[in-house]
Amino acid sequence: MKLFLSFFIFFTSILLLNAQLDSQNKSTAIPAVESKKETATTPTITPSKPIENNQTFGTLNVPKLSTGVELPKKEFSLFGEKFGNPGELYTKQLNDQLADTKLTPAEVEARNGSTTDQYFGDFKSKAKFVNIAYRDHGYVDGDLIQVLVNDDVVQARVFLNGGFSGFKLDLQKGFNKIDFLALNQGESGPNTAEFRVVDDMGNLVSANRWNLATGVKATIIIVKE
Repeated sequence: MKLFLSFFIFFTSILLLNAQLDSQNKSTAIPAVESKKETATTPTITPSKPIENNQTFGTLNVPKLSTGVELPKKEFSLFGEKFGNPGELYTKQLNDQLADTKLTPAEVEARNGSTTDQYFGDFKSKAKFVNIAYRDHGYVDGDLIQVLVNDDVVQARVFLNGGFSGFKLDLQKGFNKIDFLALNQGESGPNTAEFRVVDDMGNLVSANRWNLATGVKATIIIVKE
């Protein structure tokens, strides 16, 4: 009986083992689904046509597109309106030169400024000192001067206002040379100024005016006795 039972269990185990192996080797195949072939009713995608010029969509007008580079309507000029016509500029300069030829030397100097040094004379004085004052007698436009006494700079850079300004000068025995040097001609030109020299007693020693070009000087000499 035990032998039969043992044989039965062994036989049953073999059958179960074979069944498991068969189940692992077998797999479920999923059938492939064929895609539908294109038919005459299948919609096709076609490329869109370019928009034509002046094409209208309802009430919306599409502007006409430019196909080339448009040239400027106005011809470009290096000089332009800002700089003016070079021919007109040349004509203006020529007219100014011709106008100078019709003026007297004094009028030309007043207009353009003297290009030669001006000498306003020498004066004798017994004063210990003098007050030297100056101002712009024309339009205040930024005229600058330098003042020298016996070739030494005593006022390096003076801005000429509409009112008088200046300095006190102690006189040396003998010659006292005073130079007024025009450093510029301001905005309108020439360098225009009026000066006055007053002694220690309040007496006017000298007074005058100048119209100078840049770099030109006016000179006065005071001789102390």
